[in-house]
Parts: sequence; structure tokens; C-alpha cells
Amino acid sequence: MESLVKFVQDEFVAKKEFPQFQAGDTITVYYEIREGEKTRTQFFRGTVIQRRGTGASETFTIRKMSGTVGVERIFPVNLPAIQKIEVNKHGRVRRARIFYFRGLTGKKARIQERRR
Repeated sequence: MESLVKFVQDEFVAKKEFPQFQAGDTITVYYEIREGEKTRTQFFRGTVIQRRGTGASETFTIRKMSGTVGVERIFPVNLPAIQKIEVNKHGRVRRARIFYFRGLTGKKARIQERRR
């Protein structure tokens, strides 16, 4: 049964090509918003907290600070509204899910940049 589900996902789910990114990277996601008849492009720039799932059900979580309030947003990788993803900075972290990042403020909330 699992192989059948995997086959259907591979064949029929449209995949978009996005750059490689992982937890700790700072990325900008451009996505389309529909308000009535109008559509506009909005972006969300923040640090990737985690990537989870595989195939069609893969998601990633981005966290940004809006003033003094932390805002997190979960995006499915196969969301049709996503137009593009830009990687602004590659961060160097030692974990795949950096939930400890939520509790850090000020200078402690900085992530060292990884050169490529």
C-alpha cells in the first residue's frame, strides 16, 4: 500500500524546483494571496526552524521577529501558491530542528553564517 501511495505522489503531484535549504538558513518565501478577485504577491522572510515529512507531505517552518513578537509560519513544500524561495543566508547549526531558537532573544538569537 505504501508503494502505491508513493507511486501516485511521484507521478501526479507537480513538484517545483526550489534551492536547497535546511534548518538555520534565512530564506524569503514569495507566495500569492487572493483577496476576492485580486491576487498579490507577499513575502515572508525568516529563519528556518525545521523541515519535516517526505514527498508530497513535506513542510517547513519559518520564524521571524515582528517587533518584539515572534511569528512562525508553516509552508507545505508543494503549496501551489508558492512562487519562489530565495536563500538569503546559510546558517551553521548542529541540529535539524532548532526549537531552542524560540527562547533566545537579542544577541543570543544570532546564527553563525556558513560560507559556501
